[in-house]
Amino acid sequence: MSDILEQIITVKRTEIATAMRRTSLADMRADAESRVLTRDFVGAMRKKIAAGQAAVIAEIKKASPSKGVLRADFIPADIAQSYAEYGAACLSVLTDKQFFQGQVDYLKQARASCQLPVLRKDFIVDAYQVYESRAMGADCILLIAAALEDSHMVELEAIAHSLDMAVLVEVHDAAELQRGLKLKTPLIGINNRNLRTFEVSLDTTLALQKDVPVDRLLVTESGILTTADVQRMRDANIHAFLVGEAFMRAADPGVALASLFATP
Repeated sequence: MSDILEQIITVKRTEIATAMRRTSLADMRADAESRVLTRDFVGAMRKKIAAGQAAVIAEIKKASPSKGVLRADFIPADIAQSYAEYGAACLSVLTDKQFFQGQVDYLKQARASCQLPVLRKDFIVDAYQVYESRAMGADCILLIAAALEDSHMVELEAIAHSLDMAVLVEVHDAAELQRGLKLKTPLIGINNRNLRTFEVSLDTTLALQKDVPVDRLLVTESGILTTADVQRMRDANIHAFLVGEAFMRAADPGVALASLFATP
């Protein structure tokens, strides 16, 4: 585990303990189980691909640890509406407060403003957070292989699926990919950013692609900045993308999405 990831997880465990004093695990679970209407995250992506389009998980992210504030004029509901209007398949909303300046309310506001399924982008390390994710309205959660043991990933995925939530498992290298493939989820996210150096290379996705079974949906993450990047991936038969930073700096994030993924 990288130093920054270890630091984030330490903070996360403190946050979970604080949250549980406010709302017990039993109460959070009951709240989550009472929310029965999830949106089909995987289905939304497959529908785009079946239509010959890129399936874009468009991210709503105010800041990052490496780049600082990405967007000062930050209104999640407006950003979500713009993404929906210009062709996103799904949304990803950062809810981590300390490192990404996210909030739970950002996810709630984004989801309420459109009909797209929503991924809660956070560092999920405890069952409490899975129930919390459904209670706040998330349709999908992120599990980061670098942050979790195999048995823990299986446990958290099972809880998510019991709540009718999808799971995006994120990997960074060949060893993590093999671990991620032990899960049931079809969604395999390959992050092109090295967690230790923060360097980004699209070669990461292309090198690992051959080891992803055809029944899984490969999502390339990080470093998709130009139409050439998109074309390179699509030429390699990779049609699912998670993109945030490129859109967050644009005047209108949805217009930026449409431009980046415009068919030549």
